[in-house]
Amino acid sequence: MWQPEPGWHPLPGAAGPSTVGVWRTATPERALVVKRLAAPGPLDLPELADPHHFAYWRREADVVAGGLAAGLPGVRSRADGHLAVEEDDEGITLTQEWVEDACTSGLFVAHALGRLAGAPVPRAGVPLARDQLRDRLGRVAARGGWTTLARTTVSDVADHLWSRRSTWLDRVDALPQVLQHGDPTPANLRGRDGDDVLAVDWGSLGTGPVGSDLGYYSLAAREDLPPLLDAFLLGLPTDLATADEVLLGARVTAVYTALTRADWALARVATGEGALAGKFRHPSVAPYLRSLQRQSEAVDALIG
Repeated sequence: MWQPEPGWHPLPGAAGPSTVGVWRTATPERALVVKRLAAPGPLDLPELADPHHFAYWRREADVVAGGLAAGLPGVRSRADGHLAVEEDDEGITLTQEWVEDACTSGLFVAHALGRLAGAPVPRAGVPLARDQLRDRLGRVAARGGWTTLARTTVSDVADHLWSRRSTWLDRVDALPQVLQHGDPTPANLRGRDGDDVLAVDWGSLGTGPVGSDLGYYSLAAREDLPPLLDAFLLGLPTDLATADEVLLGARVTAVYTALTRADWALARVATGEGALAGKFRHPSVAPYLRSLQRQSEAVDALIG
């Protein structure tokens, strides 16, 4: 059975159904990151073996091994940062060079995401993720919807948007479909090299509605969506999409992702003692509710 080496330091925040863990280590020459991906077994979700699902277990390994991310504009991997991809019967071990946190501004990242969206979509090689928001909401539907939000003061808003999710998904599916990182969080967009952002996780690389990456990133950015949108448009080719199209993709992604995260966070504490309203300030809940509150303007726009 595969085991991490003694002396490796586990890093917090490792996520994903196939991620065993992430560790930091070093050689005399450089600091390294080791990530372990587990191959899906017969009892695991079938989507882990679907090459076009966002949760496909080996996409990151294939992106890294094929060098695809190193040549992308705006958001890319370090050209010389890939050191090893080792596969065995149980999974894959990725070893890459550590990327220091450059503390880049949200406007810099948004501009880089716009440049990435303007890149040609690779037509061969690594299978790219698609329909990410639709598949994520499909997971929620399988659990019965936003059932915990139904017990809060936003129940009417949540019910309205949930009932119209197919309409909004169809609307964004009709937008220009562009290359996207798929999981553009500040933790994944750590470094900087010149005018490019250096990303450290490529497991959700795929295509999606223009503006989707921007909306996802805006949930954790310090800046509000309007200035982020302006920066994104500066990086996007002018003939690819209009500002209104980008804004629609960003709003739908941000609102439905924020509501899903808020419901998930509340559901984790809902079974404990006390009223649900008394848990809104719980440290594992409050950040998601604040993120949802920041989407009030976008929520109003979708409600109409």
